[in-house]
Amino acid sequence: MAKDIEKKGIGWFKNSRSQAAVEQEDMIEQTITAYAEKEEQNSKVEEQEDEQTPSKDVFSKENQDKVSLDLIVSLENMLKDRQLTQYKNNDLEDQLHTANETINRLKQEHLKKDQLIQEKNHEINALETNLTNKQMSYDQLLEDYNEYQNTSNNEYEKISDQLETETSKYNKLHEESKNAQYQSMLKINELEERIRELEIENQKYADQHQQILDEKAQLMQTINDFTERMSISFSPKASASNSSES
Repeated sequence: MAKDIEKKGIGWFKNSRSQAAVEQEDMIEQTITAYAEKEEQNSKVEEQEDEQTPSKDVFSKENQDKVSLDLIVSLENMLKDRQLTQYKNNDLEDQLHTANETINRLKQEHLKKDQLIQEKNHEINALETNLTNKQMSYDQLLEDYNEYQNTSNNEYEKISDQLETETSKYNKLHEESKNAQYQSMLKINELEERIRELEIENQKYADQHQQILDEKAQLMQTINDFTERMSISFSPKASASNSSES
């Protein structure tokens, strides 16, 4: 819709410019016609006055009655007015010449402006085409962006769900790990306590074993001593027996 409004604005500008140019040209032509008609009328008046102008001797003020003198004065005034009119005509001709030069200059400027306007119109058309292409590209990019955003949102939701699931799993495993560590710690403490008890019991058994070994050694020593004494005591009797049998 913005493009239609812009085209309508350009069309209105072209129509307004064309209408203004036509009105300006009509005004210039009317001015030239008016000057030409006035100049033609002034020329006719000058010709008529020249034809009706008598010789200077006729208009001599000497030996003239009052009516003739009044006529001569009136004629002189008319001649002065005619001369003033000629001066004005000359001035108007100069103004007309200047106006014609101005008109020609304005026409040249008008042509240049028309050419410049045509060039600007070409540039505007090129810019409109470029703007249309960019608008199409922007619409395509906007559509792609919306599609990408929808896809990204779906992926984000999917990843968020997966992350939440994995987080729940991790928290559950972490809790289980903490419980397992706590149970392991309790088991380790129990085993360490059992080991200490076994070490104490083992040390007790070792002490008892050592005591038994010591007692056994003493008993063996006693037995050995007793055996040795018995052997000594039985040795003379055996010798005597052997002698009597012989």
